[in-house]
Amino acid sequence: MITWKKLTQEQRQKRIESALSDNVNFEKDISLGYPASKLDNRVFNSDAPFLKDAPTLKAYVANPNNIGCHTIGSSEKAFSGTQEIEREVLKVLAVDIFKAVPDSYDGYIASGGTEANIQAMWMYRNLFINEYNARPDEIAIFASEDTHYSIPKGANLLLLNRYPVKVDTVSRKINLQHLEEIVAKAKANGKKYCIAVANMGTTMFGTVDNPEDYITVLEKHGLTYKLHIDAAYGGFVYPFSNKKNTINFENPKISSITIDAHKMLQAPYGTGVFVCRKGLIENVLTKEAEYVEGMDLTLCGSRSGSNAVAVWMILFTYGPFGWFEKISVLQMRTNWLCEQLSRLNVGYYREPYMNIVTIEAKNVPKDLEEKYNLVPQKHDETNEWYKIVIMDHVEVDDLSTFIVDLKETLHVKI
Repeated sequence: MITWKKLTQEQRQKRIESALSDNVNFEKDISLGYPASKLDNRVFNSDAPFLKDAPTLKAYVANPNNIGCHTIGSSEKAFSGTQEIEREVLKVLAVDIFKAVPDSYDGYIASGGTEANIQAMWMYRNLFINEYNARPDEIAIFASEDTHYSIPKGANLLLLNRYPVKVDTVSRKINLQHLEEIVAKAKANGKKYCIAVANMGTTMFGTVDNPEDYITVLEKHGLTYKLHIDAAYGGFVYPFSNKKNTINFENPKISSITIDAHKMLQAPYGTGVFVCRKGLIENVLTKEAEYVEGMDLTLCGSRSGSNAVAVWMILFTYGPFGWFEKISVLQMRTNWLCEQLSRLNVGYYREPYMNIVTIEAKNVPKDLEEKYNLVPQKHDETNEWYKIVIMDHVEVDDLSTFIVDLKETLHVKI
């Protein structure tokens, strides 16, 4: 690990206090030009004694704006401290977790995985237009039918054609024959440029796609493409649970990755991350943002620097070994649940190395869904699956109680 390590509470507190001291202080500094301030003191008391030992909350009250992208060019000097915190977070994610060469990447902390995925598609669409004079109707998006809804949302916003790839109903893996068919169809329809999205943990099943499926087929047809990894859910799980993981920047065909800190990392909501290789993000420069120091290269524009502080605090509280231990515990709990379901002959899907178990709906009555807050694949009578996500708060005692109730339900059916 180059950057990531475990720090003491005192070390973490000093680092965040130092960062905030490098930012503009709206309470003490003369600052006339920014349409912002610290949080309203009549509502959020900045003198509350507990803030002294709560650096993340102190950052929220200070209300830093990390507008812009801080891995390239200059940035708003008023918030240089929290910008540096964000750069440290991105270095841990890009270099230590996803194996990028130092200083070979750009990125920012977004509002979530949805924004980060749309940022990727927007960036690649503009790249194809800028470098190849592509027309939007010559660009296609390929992703599995289990892919997150942000992909069709982005395709709609960007006016791009999307080609959902069928998956095997048992393994949830990409149907290679169907991928071959729709790529050939897209090519016949005049598509020349492609955005491929491979998943590291789909929302419902936790499926991890093989990026080589897209690489092989798209190169076979001689199409120009960019490959994005949606690791919004699995980015903080799969690289730690699967020691043989190769879905990272060591693969030269992978150009960008989305990660969500507000899922497995348990950061506040509104905390996703977008990381890409150098030389790409410039394609979404908004030149009209002339009053913003540096380059506006993000979809969201203004964003809270406090979210960067929150992610930094979590990462450096655990360190790499502490995080590996946490994921290992969740894997053991997931294994236990799967063993119990197998004993009951209840059908389920579980991606190896992930902590999502998706159970066949036919075995789960409505009262169990409501009692345990299970999430259905569809909120109507056609639903076929319920998922259980083994998060930090889901302990074996909780799972055991569910298994007892499920067993009783199955006994009544018999």
